[in-house]
Amino acid sequence: MEQVTLQMAAFLLGTGFIAAFIDSVVGGGGLISLPALLFTGLPPTLALGTNKLASTLCSVTSMASFIRSGKVNMQLVKYLFPVSFAGAALGAYVVRQLPPDFLKPLVAILLVAVAVYTLFKKEWGHESTYEGMTRRVIILSGISAFLLGFYDGFFGPGTGSFLIFAFLFIGFDFVQAAGNSKVLNFASNVAALLMFGLMDSINYHYGLLMGAGMFVGALVGSQVAIRQGAAYVRPLFITVTTLLISKQVWDIFH
Repeated sequence: MEQVTLQMAAFLLGTGFIAAFIDSVVGGGGLISLPALLFTGLPPTLALGTNKLASTLCSVTSMASFIRSGKVNMQLVKYLFPVSFAGAALGAYVVRQLPPDFLKPLVAILLVAVAVYTLFKKEWGHESTYEGMTRRVIILSGISAFLLGFYDGFFGPGTGSFLIFAFLFIGFDFVQAAGNSKVLNFASNVAALLMFGLMDSINYHYGLLMGAGMFVGALVGSQVAIRQGAAYVRPLFITVTTLLISKQVWDIFH
């Protein structure tokens, strides 16, 4: 059994808490957790798998909080959950055959579009206009769940932002969109985690330590979002999306 120092444990717990506090609401926690794991000296493939283990603990915690608070549309997401899982499993398989770097410019452009649309549509997401399981909702949500599940398994950055945007487009308010997105994010995380486990690409000691920090961070972050509502979630969503854009642009040019 490998030795984990007290300093390393504190570092993983602390960064896990901060990453999950943000991720539990609008996604983007990987901006903190993945660099933190790379900083510990883990090679990239092992860091990705370890991050998926911690992220799964984060997403199941925040998902449970949103469900308990009645901020998840179970009628819709129970249909979308297996669709997202299948998409992520396929994406995680395909990423072994193709390098995902060619997606970076496209992801940056799409994130810019998401941020600009949300920024200028000021009243968007403050109140729910969702009208139920119409044919349009079933088709749009099913396609979004599969494609974003595939994207999360294949590449990943910005999945939370894209999922929230998709649910806002369907008519949910920001808090409900965040709750629904956490269920699908959990599905895609589990599928990718299983794939990384089969490839023996997980450091369980680091992943469980960071996951413990994420468990608490997700619990606190999701409760803050539920209590503060759209007035809190909207600016955080725009801020994290902007940071994701900056990260993708940086990666493209470096």
